[in-house]
Amino acid sequence: MKTNKLMAILCAAVLTVGMSACGGKKEEENKKTADNNSSASEKKEQSSAETTENSGSEDVLSKPFETSCDGSAKVTVSGDKFMVGGKELWFNGVNTPWDKWNDFGGGFNFSFWQEHFEKLHNAGVNACRIWISCNGDVGMMISPDGTFEGATTAHWEDLDSLFMLAENYQIYVMATVQSFDHFKDTNQNYEAWRTLIQSTEHTDEYVDNYIVPLVKRYDACDYLWSVDLCNEPDWIIENSECGKLDWLSLEQYYAKACSAIHANSDVLVTVGMGMIKYNSDKQNGNKISDEELQSLDIGKYDSSLAYVDFWSTHWYDWMIPNWGTIYENTPEEFGLETSKPTVIGELPAKGKDGYDISNVYETAYNNGYQGVFAWKSSGSDDGCGLWLDIQPAIEKMMTVCEDRIFPLGKK
Repeated sequence: MKTNKLMAILCAAVLTVGMSACGGKKEEENKKTADNNSSASEKKEQSSAETTENSGSEDVLSKPFETSCDGSAKVTVSGDKFMVGGKELWFNGVNTPWDKWNDFGGGFNFSFWQEHFEKLHNAGVNACRIWISCNGDVGMMISPDGTFEGATTAHWEDLDSLFMLAENYQIYVMATVQSFDHFKDTNQNYEAWRTLIQSTEHTDEYVDNYIVPLVKRYDACDYLWSVDLCNEPDWIIENSECGKLDWLSLEQYYAKACSAIHANSDVLVTVGMGMIKYNSDKQNGNKISDEELQSLDIGKYDSSLAYVDFWSTHWYDWMIPNWGTIYENTPEEFGLETSKPTVIGELPAKGKDGYDISNVYETAYNNGYQGVFAWKSSGSDDGCGLWLDIQPAIEKMMTVCEDRIFPLGKK
């Protein structure tokens, strides 16, 4: 990578000082205390850990995010393909959901993300799916009654660092802003999140005070390519520990957020559905179809802009008896509507019964999927594997379609 660009990132880090296991149940990993060191990256870690949770974000948001992007690397959609610079783009991706649970505003480790992005880039990864809020207990200013004021200063500062690194290492980020974990009754603020999502007023506050500032701030950075509005909302509907809420409340949030994102940015948007049965009219109905989202009363938001730009369905081998194997079928055969691109937003790096990921990415590519994001490249092994399990598939794809993984050239 270019030395001057990396130095700019490290300088920016110095300037900021002072400011579910597989298929639906992801483990929470303990936060670690940041070391009090003099290096730029470690100062950045210390800053996040020491910034108070309730500090406002007006100061950081009043200053634009500094980027050298000029729009030439911005991801767009053409039919069922992703494009960049007039060329087809294929996501040779991974899930890097967190280093430590609730990184952003909660002890962000600059050194980890820099080193991890460099390793991924060198191997041929061009995209990561990252949970920028794991369960809503850190970085979000939410009251017990569901009132939502925005994100903390530390949250925005950490995202600034993340997107500078993403730009430097050509890593397109799918930013996951919610998970079923937000609603899980083992978490501190679960009642507040359940109240928020079921309240028109508080959902509007969340969209206006977080989703809109997020996409407006990083719209100029080509490497925020998409927002994932919720990780596996299926479990919010089905599991008692997540409240067994109704689809209507969730869909109204998705419709409002999609509309606001499209009205305020060129960032793409999706919902990471846990099971095909809620993402297909051939199953229980597509809960995020254009027809479904645009039929809702979303108040001040433009309903014509209420649509996701692509499908991001998750798959694990426990699903085989019910729905088969996603990558061995085309999106249409698996039950997905084909006018939009489809990525496999999660699948295991390793699985059971002889599952071997080494050819999975290539098979998915040949069957018309526009990207694959294996679970996961970071953290501890939750039974689904880690980076060394994923790496052979990533490197193989570089021999298959490097011109689509890095259509503008690999730096």
